[in-house]
Amino acid sequence: MRPPAAVTEDYLKTIYAHTEWQSDDITPSQLAARLELAPSTVTEMVKKLAAAGLVTHRRYGSISLTDEGRVKAIAVVRRHRLIETWLVTEMGYTWDAVHDEAEILEHAISDRLLDAIDERLGHPRRDPHGDPIPDAAGKADREDFVLLTDAVDGHEGTVLRISDRDPELLRDLERRGVDVGSPLRVESQHPLAVSCDGATLRLDDAAGEAIWLTA
Repeated sequence: MRPPAAVTEDYLKTIYAHTEWQSDDITPSQLAARLELAPSTVTEMVKKLAAAGLVTHRRYGSISLTDEGRVKAIAVVRRHRLIETWLVTEMGYTWDAVHDEAEILEHAISDRLLDAIDERLGHPRRDPHGDPIPDAAGKADREDFVLLTDAVDGHEGTVLRISDRDPELLRDLERRGVDVGSPLRVESQHPLAVSCDGATLRLDDAAGEAIWLTA
């Protein structure tokens, strides 16, 4: 069984991450799906988080972080993304293999070790998937963005972020030369096709929902 503090951090991090790249608050059913838990389990935990002053939630409504909850969420997000970056940069992990390791380590390492990792890496601004890494004060750099599936035909942009939720998709995109920082042009949406470094690539809907471009 996971320690209560780790469970709380997992909930707060998931709620925070849901609104990083879109504006709608997370619903209890979405939170349950993201955490792969029964809705009843999530409902009870959300009540506890609300009682602790970490989230606000109306019955049958969406969930949002309070100021205190947001501070705690950003702290664990910083840990997770710095660890992912460290594993790739220093430990030889591939970008599709770091998420689960970081899920474990983010609850275990000390603040002193985290600061040492940050210093060692030169205070990186983004993790291997393009997600912004908050600094020690909780601030994170953000550029204007558009989800690939929402980009108009002819849109040209640089890949800002690729979701790490599907490791197989990450491996497939890497094989096809699509990475954070890659320049893409949207050739068509139906079917989804992009050009990257002179090559035209057909992508499925999952890729369209997982890639964010500069606006």
